[in-house]
Amino acid sequence: MNAQTETLTMAGPAGQIELAVDRPEAASRGTAVIAHPHPLHGGTLTNKVVQTLARACVLAGWTAVRFNFRGVGASEGVYDEGRGELDDLLAVVAAQASEGPLCLAGFSFGAFVTSHAAARLHTSRDIQRLVLIGTAASRFEVAPVPAELHTRTLVVHGEQDDTVPLPSVMDWARPQVLPVTVVPGGGHFFHGQLPMLRELVLRHLRA
Repeated sequence: MNAQTETLTMAGPAGQIELAVDRPEAASRGTAVIAHPHPLHGGTLTNKVVQTLARACVLAGWTAVRFNFRGVGASEGVYDEGRGELDDLLAVVAAQASEGPLCLAGFSFGAFVTSHAAARLHTSRDIQRLVLIGTAASRFEVAPVPAELHTRTLVVHGEQDDTVPLPSVMDWARPQVLPVTVVPGGGHFFHGQLPMLRELVLRHLRA
């Protein structure tokens, strides 16, 4: 993402996991772990939306940790339909954000995996912020957001997303009475609207 990005690998449940870490200039408020889109459809830690999330986190004072799911880039293993990918995310949290304030963020398939990580971790970790972008509710069983995290959660979706139709996300959010921020005219990848997306996330992280 920038010249200061630190790339490294760590041991994961299916072998080595590739990481990219960006740090704020001042003391870090905590660690944000960011999950990328579908591994079988070109999703990687360098995805533009994922980089936008990382940039917003760093600007808000968080250490941003992006990682490649198993079978992507230098990460070992093979695609596991979300089950192993959840294990990967939890391993990254355990190794890179073992204590202190935690922010979980994900885009598309990554938002689906992040929803399950939040459900798993919310009773044991201080999840300060949850950010779900382009949540893949039409394709996967997205976990409901724990009630106590609702005020700390930002859900953003493009009005004209043709990968994950907006109604599917509304159907997931409605029973929870969980607000969804809709970007007018926005597509799945927010082409031309990434600065707006960054500002929405930055505003949420600073609130």
